[in-house]
Amino acid sequence: MKSLSVLVSILLSFLVPADAADDVLRVLCYNIHYGQGNDGVYDLERLAAVIKEVNPDLVALQEVDVVVRRSGQVHQAEKLGELTGLKVHYGPTQHYEGGLFGNAVLTRLPVKKVLIHPLPYTEATPELTTYPRGFIAVTVETSGGKEVRFVSTHFQHNVEEDRVAEAEAVNRLLAGKGDSLPTILAGDINAVPDSEPMKVLLSRWTNAIDPEATPTVPSKDPKSRIDYVLFRREDPFEIIESRVIPEAMASDHRPVFVVLKVKE
Repeated sequence: MKSLSVLVSILLSFLVPADAADDVLRVLCYNIHYGQGNDGVYDLERLAAVIKEVNPDLVALQEVDVVVRRSGQVHQAEKLGELTGLKVHYGPTQHYEGGLFGNAVLTRLPVKKVLIHPLPYTEATPELTTYPRGFIAVTVETSGGKEVRFVSTHFQHNVEEDRVAEAEAVNRLLAGKGDSLPTILAGDINAVPDSEPMKVLLSRWTNAIDPEATPTVPSKDPKSRIDYVLFRREDPFEIIESRVIPEAMASDHRPVFVVLKVKE
């Protein structure tokens, strides 16, 4: 009987994917500063190398130009997809210098659904420079056959009330009652961990932050943590690893890397 149980175990190992029982997602969040590094050079190859170094399954990008004059009218989302070998989905938030500016997602996982949604913001005036805000959400299938929603977003940089309203909108749209789809939210929230916008988010989300809450900006000599990966409180995720990558040149932000286990 013992030999029979061993044989069954061997057969099952061929039928069940090796990582199905231990479904792990490698997640990166990176504000790429429209491709411009701290040396003033637009270098997507350099950014792609940073991304590829951690072998991610899911990447949330912010400040991505598509055919914008300042960055040489390159389709940055498409190019980064080519350079990393990942599928790309782009979520523009505004027209800018003849092109588009916004968020993007890179992934190696099958994509089932894509949603692009605006967020509330204060319109710009001659006295106040603001930008339209939004998010892109993709529903993917993990290697273990589970569906997970992955979101890339970027909150307002200079109006606290906008960030609070954006956090409330994210909670309503992505963490409402009756929404059972496990969700990972990654982005430049433009808010430190103990700020009001983060308090609003943390009423519904768990912050996958490293114990030191390592700062992410400015990348040369970081002082503040404003870039995050979060997941909803009730979702079946376990934090395996969380750290800020010490990359000081490719962008004005440092990337955040998190490994999450999708529990049964």
